[in-house]
Amino acid sequence: MPGDAQPSLIEYPTDFPLKIVGTTQPGYAQAILAIVKKHAPDFDDATMAMKTSKKGKYLSVTCVIRATSREQLDALYQELCDHPMVVMVL
Repeated sequence: MPGDAQPSLIEYPTDFPLKIVGTTQPGYAQAILAIVKKHAPDFDDATMAMKTSKKGKYLSVTCVIRATSREQLDALYQELCDHPMVVMVL
């Protein structure tokens, strides 16, 4: 298949962890949750884990989603990375 993107190394569907880091501010976790649920509507809010940095400047949110395709993950990563509150997505 010349010209095609590289095949995915992930077999779908799969549980896929995302760690989203941003500065600690009101509404951050809710904004992240809204984006995650837009791309993974079956995500269970109760499984979202949050951890503040040692000095409290940053907040990391970990979500394990049920990834169904590379396109889904690409779109989710793109929207998270484009959000002004997000510093990095791992």
